[in-house]
Amino acid sequence: MKFIKILITALVLMGLSAALMPASAGAKGIRWQSMSDAMARSKAENKKIFVHFYADWCGTCKEMESKTFRDPGVIRTLNKNYLPVKVNVDKNKKLSDMFKITLLPDTWFITENNEIIGNRPGYISPEQLKALLKMFLEDDF
Repeated sequence: MKFIKILITALVLMGLSAALMPASAGAKGIRWQSMSDAMARSKAENKKIFVHFYADWCGTCKEMESKTFRDPGVIRTLNKNYLPVKVNVDKNKKLSDMFKITLLPDTWFITENNEIIGNRPGYISPEQLKALLKMFLEDDF
């Protein structure tokens, strides 16, 4: 009888902790990496590089972070088929100057041989990004 009470108490506590945990806490997100790591790995892994330029003060960047980069299809495609890089323009001025970033957010696509394919400035919805990722993955550009 005492064992059953302990078991019920444990189950109730587990249920409460799960209910109080943020929804994203257990979800896997995009595995962001540095630009230097991505460039070093792209040819060997035969993966294109996805580069997202943002700033902490950028409202549209925050919207993209909360919507687009939380979409399960976007997360899955980026982690499986690309080397995703996230660059804060205020903290990495050299890289943002090299890409001539003037509008945020700004998303760039780079080949496996580290050649620039192109970019898409501004907000990208999850549906639009999934279409772009598919197009670049299939070299349909």
